[in-house]
Amino acid sequence: MHLSESESAVISQLEDIASALGAVSAFDVNLRKLKERFEGIIYELQDVAREFEVVAEETEYNEARIKELQERLDLLYRLQKKHGVLTLDQLLEVQHQLMSKQNSFTDLSQQIEQLKQTIETQEKTLLQSAHQLSERRKAIAPKFQDNVVAMLRQLAMEHAQMQIDFITSHTLLPSGIDQVNYLFAANKGSRLQAIREVASGGEQSRLALATKSLVASAIPLPTLVFDEIDTGISGHVALKMGEILRNLSNEHQVVSITHSPQVASQADTHYYVYKRVKEHRTVTEVKQLKVEERIHVIAMMLSSDPPSASALQNARELLGIS
Repeated sequence: MHLSESESAVISQLEDIASALGAVSAFDVNLRKLKERFEGIIYELQDVAREFEVVAEETEYNEARIKELQERLDLLYRLQKKHGVLTLDQLLEVQHQLMSKQNSFTDLSQQIEQLKQTIETQEKTLLQSAHQLSERRKAIAPKFQDNVVAMLRQLAMEHAQMQIDFITSHTLLPSGIDQVNYLFAANKGSRLQAIREVASGGEQSRLALATKSLVASAIPLPTLVFDEIDTGISGHVALKMGEILRNLSNEHQVVSITHSPQVASQADTHYYVYKRVKEHRTVTEVKQLKVEERIHVIAMMLSSDPPSASALQNARELLGIS
């Protein structure tokens, strides 16, 4: 509604007042001045009203836009409630934090993709290396198995047979692309089978010594440790094993833990491992043996404690001490 179109409008009321003042202004100077001021106010309000009408005519009422803004406000209120904030600035801070997280997730996705590419490249390199390793294994296997058999024959296994079989995969395994099976037969005419299924304790000891000796000859190992490598053997076979260990000591430091007097007799230095009770507790101690102690301990291993005179003499002979 326009201000000038209603009798109840302010301008109409002011005009009525101005008219009343005009009727009495002739009787009082102050009333005349008030009439003039009222007329000025009326003119000013009429001018303002016209400007309002111009603005109203130029203003476009867009119901769709108003609805859009209302929905936008509703959304902002819901977001404020959801994130537990009271002001628009706080909501904008939440938005900033969420965008930072989103960017970090984007960076993480890129990193994952880069890692996938790196893994793919490494897999190709590993497969190539694994194929090269497989070829080298298959090339050296015949010579290796022949050398193992030759050493087993030195250890009184004249009819021993050994064969290395390969099952090659197209995927990477912890050991490459080959599953290596070691087949063994101790006696003439026996069928080759997996070592773990057919080899006795003594046969496993000799196989372990032969294998370690050959590996040591190909790889510069400073120290070789044999823990009861003589299990299941005795007599001249044990003595031969001791000689092989002694030969290995020409190129490597050899440490052998043994219960065999024949094996022990081949060592340059002996350490005696024993247990004793100390302050109500059992403790394990190690003692380096002197010459006479070496003879005594080897003799004990040959017979009992105390050793017999013949055992002491045999110990001297084994040690090469007159």
